[in-house]
Amino acid sequence: MITPNSPTPILRLAPSILSADFARLGEEVRAIETAGADLVHFDVMDNHYVPNLTIGPLVCEAIRPQVQIPIDVHLMVEPVDALIPLFAKAGANIITFHPEASKHVDRTLQLIRELGCKAGLVLNPATSVEWLDHVMDRLDLILLMSVNPGFGGQKFIPSTLDKLRTVRQRIEAHQARGGQPIWLEVDGGVKTDNIAEIVRAGADTCVAGSAVFGAPDADGGYHTVMRELRRQAAAH
Repeated sequence: MITPNSPTPILRLAPSILSADFARLGEEVRAIETAGADLVHFDVMDNHYVPNLTIGPLVCEAIRPQVQIPIDVHLMVEPVDALIPLFAKAGANIITFHPEASKHVDRTLQLIRELGCKAGLVLNPATSVEWLDHVMDRLDLILLMSVNPGFGGQKFIPSTLDKLRTVRQRIEAHQARGGQPIWLEVDGGVKTDNIAEIVRAGADTCVAGSAVFGAPDADGGYHTVMRELRRQAAAH
């Protein structure tokens, strides 16, 4: 199975297919992989936990053969546990969820890992980092929302930078005690003009939706914008 395993904080780019052209989704995911994407970010919304309705396991299953890179499934659904086995079977490599959407966060994390996927928690802008306190040993990824979930194309919330620094400190303290590597991902409003400060604040994985899919090359690829995101991030 394709899974993240790098302990080294390097920049990973995860274009969100929420902003892709759904009429040609197979082409779109192949294009971002060719352009150097590290992950496919897959946003699942239920019109209940968040005010939008998007895609489900069948779409994940359909794009799995199209790419070799991991599929990073972000579940914005409530309740969450029943969907996890469906996405694991459909080819997800990483599954993240919001703690408010689970009655038993530790059990949900355990379920994801038992199904062979990497597990992560997602914190909304107003969600406390204290949710992490008792589950760090079960986490492979922490995703900070830098917009309120539910829609693509929103502006980055600046207070996320302080939250990134706080969570980065917690990850480093955890690993100093011999804990497993944990990725720190940020999602929402990531652009070429702010990715440097986002990485400087501690993110090692950046979701970018409209920033990538809204800037295609003349041939329909995404090499130019992906190179620029990495160039700007390296300036941190």
